[in-house]
Amino acid sequence: MSMTIDRIGSIDPIQPGRKTGQAGQVNVPNRADSISISSEAQQRAELLRAQEMAAAAPEVRAERVAELKSRINDPSYLNDRVINATANNLIDALFG
Repeated sequence: MSMTIDRIGSIDPIQPGRKTGQAGQVNVPNRADSISISSEAQQRAELLRAQEMAAAAPEVRAERVAELKSRINDPSYLNDRVINATANNLIDALFG
């Protein structure tokens, strides 16, 4: 099956093209665009951000948490070396 497409308003190659008219300027009123976001949309966006943050958070390993709790409860574990190392790690994490 073949299809033929006819030209619309064909151009004569011998005659110069005609200008259809001059381009006019578009008059735009002097007002600013604005949008407003409903409180429901804001709440949904906040919920989505919280879900994304939760998904990006590292997994909590129950066995590791139990081990650390037992270490902290051991009086010999908390000494100056451990406290200073922990403080330095916190400062590095907060102020990089």
